[in-house]
Formats: sequence, structure tokens, C-alpha cells
Amino acid sequence: MAPAKAVLTSKAPKPIPQLSQAVVYNGMVYCSGSLGIDPATGKMVEGTVKDRTRQVFKNLSAVLEAAGSSLKNVVKVNVFLTTMDNFAAMNEAYDEFITSAPKPCRTCVAVAQLPFGSDVEIECTAYLNAPIAKL
Repeated sequence: MAPAKAVLTSKAPKPIPQLSQAVVYNGMVYCSGSLGIDPATGKMVEGTVKDRTRQVFKNLSAVLEAAGSSLKNVVKVNVFLTTMDNFAAMNEAYDEFITSAPKPCRTCVAVAQLPFGSDVEIECTAYLNAPIAKL
């Protein structure tokens, strides 16, 4: 079995030193929680929780692609909100990005606070794309 491999892409926010953007192990991609930070500016996206959720999925998509996967391969999602009042708006943005069937398993919880004052954080687990068979 191959060792775990860290994933790092400049198309998503730079991770803090204590974590990796994702880790690939045994055919799976384990993504760290992502915030609505624009990787080009390093700043939180302004606007609504829906705007930040969209940025979260852009970030997760970039990390998954760098790992050799995609949002279509996601099997588990954990969503953290600072208030369940944002549940419907987050779901609207979520549905723009998570479109494949079967839908992934998901947990959504409200927490007291999130890093950098964010109101949403999302992490996911996906499987790697199948290798292309050589003809």
C-alpha cells in the first residue's frame, strides 16, 4: 500500500502549517475543511453565506482536481454553520455544485464559531478518478 500523500494547489487558499489541503490515501481523497477565502486575494469573500459557500466549493473542487478527483466523486460531506438560519442559503449554493447521483452522505451542524470569522466551513471525502486503461 502506498503511503499517504499531501495535496497542495495554488488554486485554493494556502493551508495553515498545521494541516494539508487534502491527503490522498488508499484511493480516497480526504479534504480539510475549506472556508470562503479567495485564493487570489487571501481574503474572505464578501456578501452572503451563499457567496462564501460557492467559494468553498470552488476551493474544494480545485483541491480535488489537484488530487486526481472531482466533486462528482464526493461520497461524504461535513458542513459547519455558525447558525442554522443559513441552512437554506447554504443548500442553494450546495445544490449548484453537488449535482451527481447518488448524492453524498452529509452531516450539517451549527457551531459556536469558525476560523477567521467565517459563517460556513465544508470538508469532504472523495474517491480518486479511475485510471485510464492503456490500449
